[in-house]
Amino acid sequence: MSKKRKQHPPEFKAKVALAALKNEATISELATRFSVHPTMITKWKQALVEGAAELFDKGQKSHHDQEAQIDELYRQIGKIQVERDFLAKKLSL
Repeated sequence: MSKKRKQHPPEFKAKVALAALKNEATISELATRFSVHPTMITKWKQALVEGAAELFDKGQKSHHDQEAQIDELYRQIGKIQVERDFLAKKLSL
């Protein structure tokens, strides 16, 4: 008989990881309080520490992505204008 794993929401994981990061209690105490295995708390804490830099870097990445998308759209507009002008000349002949 297989037991289905419990899925925890991201808010819960963040709450537990922050508690572990603040050293409010030992990992064992936190595991008992939140009914989670200590290994999971350690993994969530590690993920929080590693992912913290991305929170501050997202603005720069999205701005770069937007600029790339704008450049691509301008290229498409230019291509369409050239095609339109070419077809207008052919129609006028």
